Amino acid sequence: MTTPQSIHVPPEGNFPNSHLPVLYYPQALTLPRFFSGRYVRQLFRKNGWRNNWRSGIFTYHHYHSTAHEVIGFIEGRTSLQLGGISGPVLRLQKFDVLVIPAGVAHKNLGGENDVICIGGYPDGRNYDMNYGTPRELPSARVKIAAVPVPSTDPITGQPLTYWT
Repeated sequence: MTTPQSIHVPPEGNFPNSHLPVLYYPQALTLPRFFSGRYVRQLFRKNGWRNNWRSGIFTYHHYHSTAHEVIGFIEGRTSLQLGGISGPVLRLQKFDVLVIPAGVAHKNLGGENDVICIGGYPDGRNYDMNYGTPRELPSARVKIAAVPVPSTDPITGQPLTYWT
């Protein structure tokens, strides 16, 4: 297990983003030949990241103001833009993991189903959808400030020290 790369994403326009960095774990997953989705879902759940989903990634900028999000890539590859239209772009692929703090916008620059991912949220928190409109920003900032820092790393289950 390698230390994740930290990617700082400052506010941009109507995207609040976060003072917490995005955590990028390249090639962090060791996937079984069969049932890789089940394996990643069980790994995340065991480490306290629940309310899981399996899908591609939306092809429009969006963010969650009520929860941090982990995304484990189990098939394919794509480019993901963080933070809005001038934010950094990551090339992500099978075996990668991304932890996105509440408030950080993200957008799949490829096709929605170019990747298959397993996602989850600390302690099974519910997430919302925000799209960078001026109207949602004031309440989103309040919600983001109330989101607790996760206690565990979604991959190792150890204390999440990268955000302390």
